[in-house]
Amino acid sequence: MRWCGWAALILLVTTLVSGCAPPDAASGTPDGQRLQVAATTGIIADLVRNIGGDQVEVTALMGPGVDPHLYKASEGDIGRLSRAQVIFYNGLHLEGRMGDILVKMARTTPTVAVAERVPPELLLVTEDGVEDPHIWFDVTLWMEAAAAVLDTLVEVDPAHAEAYQANAEAYRAELEALHTYAKEQVASIPPEQRVLVTAHDAFAYFGRAYDIEVRGLQGISTAAEYGLADLQELVDLLIQRQIKAVFVESSVPRRSIEALVEGAAARGHQVRIGGELYSDALGAEGTPAGTYIGMVRHNVDTIVDALK
Repeated sequence: MRWCGWAALILLVTTLVSGCAPPDAASGTPDGQRLQVAATTGIIADLVRNIGGDQVEVTALMGPGVDPHLYKASEGDIGRLSRAQVIFYNGLHLEGRMGDILVKMARTTPTVAVAERVPPELLLVTEDGVEDPHIWFDVTLWMEAAAAVLDTLVEVDPAHAEAYQANAEAYRAELEALHTYAKEQVASIPPEQRVLVTAHDAFAYFGRAYDIEVRGLQGISTAAEYGLADLQELVDLLIQRQIKAVFVESSVPRRSIEALVEGAAARGHQVRIGGELYSDALGAEGTPAGTYIGMVRHNVDTIVDALK
C-alpha cells in the first residue's frame, strides 16, 4: 500500500475509534446477547471460541490460507474491529502491517496480544534480536495464550466468569492431551531422520518442544527474502543428511520448496514433498485442520508419516 493509502486507512481508524467505539465495552453484555469479539487470525479465533463458548460471537479477520505477516487490513476489517467489544491478536509483530491500527483500537476497546502473555524467558529470539511470534507450535505456550483469553473475558464480562473458567479448564485438559500426543508421535521418528524442512522458519517452537531439528528457507517472517545461498545451504543439508522429504505450507507459495526439490534433484538426490503443513493459518472450516487441535494433529501426523 502506498503511503497515501496507508495514511487514509489510519485516518479511517481514528474516525471510527473516536465516533463508533462499542458502548460500555468493559461492562459485560446484556442478558441474551453475546459478547462481540474480533480476532486477527483463525488460530486465535478458535481459542476464543473454545473458552468463550456460547457467551461470545467471534469474528476472525484472516481466513484459511492467509499469511498474517503480509496481511493488510481492509476498510471492512476496520469496521469489524470498531464494532467489537474485545479484540485479540497474536502480537510479537506477527500482524506487522496492522500494528498501528491495533494500537489505536486499544485506546477505546480492550485489545490483547495473547502471545505477550508468555514469559519472556520462554520466547525464542533470532540472531537479529527479533522475538519469534509462532508460539502456538508449542502447545504448552498456547496454554499461556489461553490463560490470557480467560483473564480478559472474565474481566470484560464478569457475569459469565464461571462459564468461562469451566470452558478454559476443559480446553486445557484437551491441550495437555494434545501435547502428550505430539511428543509421543515425534519421538517415534528415528533421531537421524528427525529433520523438518519447511518454507519459512515458523516451526522453531515445535522443534524445541518436540525434539526435532527445524530448518526454514525463509526467516520467521515470510516478508523476508531468501537468496541462492540460502537455497544452496539447504540443498547441501538435504544431501549430507540424506533427508527424503520436505514440506510445503498452506499459507506460503509452494515455489520455494519446489525450487529446493529441483536443486537437490540436479545434484542426484531425490527429495519428495512430504505433505502440506498448516503454519500461520488453520484449514478450511469444517475440516479436521479447521481447529487448532485438529491443525496440530494434522501437522504431527503428516511429519511423522513422511519422515518415518
